[in-house]
Amino acid sequence: MARDDERFARSQEAPIVGGLPDVPGIRTAIGLTPALGSHLLGLADVLLMDDYPGATIGRAEREMLAEAVSAANGCFFCMDSHGAHAAAILEKAGDIQLLPVIDAIKIGSFDALSAKMRALIKIARTVGRAPLELTAADVAMAKSAGATDADVQLAVLIAAAFSMYNRMVEGFRARTPSDLEMYRPRAVQIADGGYSPRPTAAAASRG
Repeated sequence: MARDDERFARSQEAPIVGGLPDVPGIRTAIGLTPALGSHLLGLADVLLMDDYPGATIGRAEREMLAEAVSAANGCFFCMDSHGAHAAAILEKAGDIQLLPVIDAIKIGSFDALSAKMRALIKIARTVGRAPLELTAADVAMAKSAGATDADVQLAVLIAAAFSMYNRMVEGFRARTPSDLEMYRPRAVQIADGGYSPRPTAAAASRG
């Protein structure tokens, strides 16, 4: 079955767990309790947006790692949403020549990426599939391609976190849109301000 056909078939599935918020994808888990939502969004900010000491990979590259792991896990919501987030970040930075890479990642094609990103994606996908299969040679290959220890740490952390997010979405069988345009408004918001709600200027001034 072609990837688009798989995506459409998944979009026809309804949630199989009762009492869920009527929202798509990971927002189902985020909406279950305020504390859970805060932690899930905060973790996404830490791994995908915030400064990480020693890391050389940027926000778009981190989103691509999340996309690659989600694609390998067959989670269309996370794959498509984080692909959209990467695209919005690239567009905001004016790096539109990299946009075709996003669709290629969804089908497991990484040839257009740098050697460093290919090595980090290999690490992330290995951790997402079977972490004990990750080898010192895999890490050495990434470092020889220019990755820092912090980049490798992020690849492992993103893989672990997104395997969790993927399993929340698929375990609930949370609604998954087939129309990729559905992801764009939220992607633009995330490109501008990250995942967690940020205090407004007025709220910040009130302290």
